[in-house]
Amino acid sequence: MNRKPANACHILLAEDNEHDIISIQRAFEKNKIVNPLHIVRNGVECLDYLFRRGQYEDPHTSPTPTLVLLDIKMPKMDGITVLRNIRESKEISRMPVIMLTTSKDQNDITESYDLGVNAYIVKPVELENLAEAIKRIELFWQIVEKPPLNI
Repeated sequence: MNRKPANACHILLAEDNEHDIISIQRAFEKNKIVNPLHIVRNGVECLDYLFRRGQYEDPHTSPTPTLVLLDIKMPKMDGITVLRNIRESKEISRMPVIMLTTSKDQNDITESYDLGVNAYIVKPVELENLAEAIKRIELFWQIVEKPPLNI
């Protein structure tokens, strides 16, 4: 990632699998996506980041993300519970969230949409396909209007 845009849209990735983190970072590089990618490795860290708790309380080092890429199967707290907490929060209930997960479980898909996820994407296994999925996510979020947050 060469340089950061002046009005950078920060992306928060909640992912516990190191291989998937590296693959997503490579997909960002391959597509020349310069948006800063912040990584948390479990659901509790994700909520700490979003609500500026503990090590994430400094807005300069932990800026409010424009988009959350959220895995479902994570330790400490799963992505469905994280999504529920986001949607129940007055401050960040409108924050765009994309489930980016390996789960094809219909219950996970249904519950995610019932809780207001903006999109549900099953992570492709092949790096080329993952890079294409990341490219499409980035293109989509370039053209849509983002909701204001109550922060």
